[in-house]
Amino acid sequence: MFEQDVILVDEQDKPVGSMKKMEAHQKGLLHRAFSVFIFNSDGEMLLQQRAKNKYHSGGLWTNACCSHPNPGEDIQTAASRRLKEEMGFTTELKKIFDFIYRSSFENGLTEFEFDHVFIGVYNDPFDPNKNEVSDYAFKNLDEIRSLLKQQPELFTAWFHIAFPMLEKWVNENAWLKTGAANS
Repeated sequence: MFEQDVILVDEQDKPVGSMKKMEAHQKGLLHRAFSVFIFNSDGEMLLQQRAKNKYHSGGLWTNACCSHPNPGEDIQTAASRRLKEEMGFTTELKKIFDFIYRSSFENGLTEFEFDHVFIGVYNDPFDPNKNEVSDYAFKNLDEIRSLLKQQPELFTAWFHIAFPMLEKWVNENAWLKTGAANS
């Protein structure tokens, strides 16, 4: 089975090497990643429930897609590629911010990622990859905020960190109100 290499980076996202994905997560080394948030034209965010067999956070709800670019791969190209592989569709993506986070899991793995966040709009039917996604739903931001407070254990660690930043960006840029999500 193919094991992906990830790009090790410093805190300014400068590449410092590469390593097998599992080894980087076992050692807790900072590496490049991306998160994709998709909205429909009604302003609802696409959430996916990760397949139960994922190497961590299986069965938890999160944003549309998260992964790592391959060494030498453009981050936006990687985000589009992985969105297609996981959710079964592509759409125009726009990078809106990045952040660093660290989270350790019960299985001994640590996510320590320089995460590039992308946003996009999609309204058509799609067929997610069942090996990656066990369920999906569209929810408005108020519903998601409420669920994160009432049932935090249902969501991935990175979603708890990224969602407030995404919500702040959406509000500051009036992205859902200006019709940008409708284009």
